Amino acid sequence: MKADLFLGCDVKKYISVGVGIASLITENLLSHPFVVLRRQCQIQNNSTRYHLFPVTLLPVIVHLHRRQGVTTLWKGLGSVLMVRGMTLAVEDLITKFTPWPKDISWHSSLKSFGQHILLKCTTLAIITPFYSASLVETVQSDIASEKPGIFDVFKDGVCRLVNWGSSQKGRMLPVWALVVPTVFHGLFKYLFSLVVRGVTSRILHLNQRHKQERQGALPRDLRDQVSSQEIELTATLVGLFSADVAFYPLETILHRLHLQGTRTITDNLDSGYEVTPILTSYEGVWDCYYTTLTQEGAAGLYKGFGALVLQFAAHVAVIKFTRLVLTEVSALVQSKPSLSSPPIMTPTTSAPPPHLSQKTYLPY
Repeated sequence: MKADLFLGCDVKKYISVGVGIASLITENLLSHPFVVLRRQCQIQNNSTRYHLFPVTLLPVIVHLHRRQGVTTLWKGLGSVLMVRGMTLAVEDLITKFTPWPKDISWHSSLKSFGQHILLKCTTLAIITPFYSASLVETVQSDIASEKPGIFDVFKDGVCRLVNWGSSQKGRMLPVWALVVPTVFHGLFKYLFSLVVRGVTSRILHLNQRHKQERQGALPRDLRDQVSSQEIELTATLVGLFSADVAFYPLETILHRLHLQGTRTITDNLDSGYEVTPILTSYEGVWDCYYTTLTQEGAAGLYKGFGALVLQFAAHVAVIKFTRLVLTEVSALVQSKPSLSSPPIMTPTTSAPPPHLSQKTYLPY
């Protein structure tokens, strides 16, 4: 009985690991089409359809696929992955030459926390020009622009980094004007996600503990470890979604500033059939904010919000589907039919014949 219990816990542990891997792949790869849609909606200041709900995006997706093919929503994937890889590499490089910690916990000292914040700010500042180059590749139309090369994101990023104090083109903002809002957005979004993740994890752990107390047992074996992994996965997903929602307006402003002056032509998401140039002349964050409110209203800061809802709905669906498939596979593996063995014949003592069962007395 105990062996079956540990076997079941071990299977659940592998299922939890598989679900975690599927969630990681979805976050960094499978969610990219929704990221493209979201960014294209955010930068279009003259669009009439805001796509605040997922249902309005569905016909646009169909039109884009018919006109440009299935790969139209996967553009810029390579540059996005490269920028994320650069972020990890820059953080790792900085931590090797400084005492700044890469990870912190609730038990970290105030000094370690400050050094960790400094690490994040420095990394975001270095990555800013490459993020701008990657943004252009994800929003430009395939039918009206040349397809970028594999390493164009590095070349364009270095060009913007070299021209730190001045813009290369007419209305393009210099990098130094983008660094402060980009660092502010990335840092506070990261901290907000950490706080929400920690609070969610704490609440879920308390609920799990109360449920176990009502059942009369507090497991300290693999079952508790598997439950903790599932709780952390849920808390991470809630933290990411909450941070994206809370900082969505600032992200919209940042994307418009990063793209200004790049002469980008993007798909018109009012219909999905046409293309439209991005022509803006913002002077900074506050000018972009007030201009958006004046011309598009408060809802203009949430253009493409339906794509964000689709992104996390697909994320949750992939997690649930993966868990269902792995659970069914593990159930099939565990329920192997046992070989039927012939019945074992146990020896029985047969009753003696009636004529021997009686005592016989010899005559004298």
